[in-house]
Amino acid sequence: MTETFDPNQPITLTKSANRFFAGKLTAEADMVRLSTKESGCTGYAYVLDIVSAPEPGDVVLNCDGIKLAIDDESLNLLRGTEIDLVREGVNQVVKFNNPNVVAECGCGESFSVN
Repeated sequence: MTETFDPNQPITLTKSANRFFAGKLTAEADMVRLSTKESGCTGYAYVLDIVSAPEPGDVVLNCDGIKLAIDDESLNLLRGTEIDLVREGVNQVVKFNNPNVVAECGCGESFSVN
């Protein structure tokens, strides 16, 4: 939605993340779904999927043309998160700038919240 972090928005995408996801969507799978699962040494992991429809109970946002379905049970863990796409060496990595995170594991695969 915006390039700047806005804690009043449930989830935002930077312009680079928006372009990245737009390139992944197809006519059959035209939506990004974001959820969390219990995982790793600190509690939760982010799960991104390209889907054709939201799951029952998902909250659906329109982020500058990208339909983003968010798992209702994960929404409180994710509220205020900015999704970005950054370069790390020769790789591009989806980064989650989540203001609710109080700790992350050393490998960056999981996080915990209060």
